[in-house]
Amino acid sequence: MSLNIFICGVGGQGLVLLTTVIGNACAKSGIKVVTGEMYGLSQRSGAVSVHLRIGKDAFSPLIPYGEADILLSLEAIETLRYLEYLKKDGIVLMNKRIMHPPIETSKLITEKDSKYVTVEDIVYKLKEWTQNIAVVDALTLAKESGNARTENTVFLGCLSALDAFKVKEKDIRESISEAVPKKTIEQNLKAFDLGKQSAHGSLCTLVPCRPLP
Repeated sequence: MSLNIFICGVGGQGLVLLTTVIGNACAKSGIKVVTGEMYGLSQRSGAVSVHLRIGKDAFSPLIPYGEADILLSLEAIETLRYLEYLKKDGIVLMNKRIMHPPIETSKLITEKDSKYVTVEDIVYKLKEWTQNIAVVDALTLAKESGNARTENTVFLGCLSALDAFKVKEKDIRESISEAVPKKTIEQNLKAFDLGKQSAHGSLCTLVPCRPLP
């Protein structure tokens, strides 16, 4: 069986680095992994998405609609954009952060009764499809690590807590250390640990997780 993870966000959030770390960690663990990346307008904070398939039954790099086991979203609005990929009652790991697109901002000028979409609005919609939702305040945890740019590593920590994610933690930590600038290794490893702890306080009350050491 393969584990299908659909990762989404916007340009500049480090999705490619996140995918690289997972891929290298899988290789170290002797686990087959294939990926398909869609960059879009990543240079202008446009939508970015990654299809990530792990396991011996993973052949095509693209996840069919409705077959992703996990939807990992570094930006909240993007979660709704790609919800069609998630299987019924699948797992959602979603960032609390919203980066409002210009078209939404323009409506506040032309339509006086318009309001920004909120995290609560998004979660309400998501619950029509799954109850397995964890909202992660990744920016706060990243700042706690000492580097606000480690939100992607926070989510890697969340992912590592899941029982379904069979990649060895030591291989993930080693891959992080190899992929990030040397001066940020300690901060990234701390962000990883904070993300793992966060998952145990939220998502792990809903789905099976690995025990904390």
